[in-house]
Amino acid sequence: MDVPLWLALIVVGWLGVKLIRPPWWLIAVLLLGGYLLADSFAPAIDTAVK
Repeated sequence: MDVPLWLALIVVGWLGVKLIRPPWWLIAVLLLGGYLLADSFAPAIDTAVK
């Protein structure tokens, strides 16, 4: 059974929020930081994949 990465991330994130109950500002910082890191490393990943 193949599960898409985006679905697995949503499920793990939802379970983490329900079980650990972090503050909302921490969730926002992690999401924004992850987005910015992924965006900054995208050119390096593109060249490595090609």
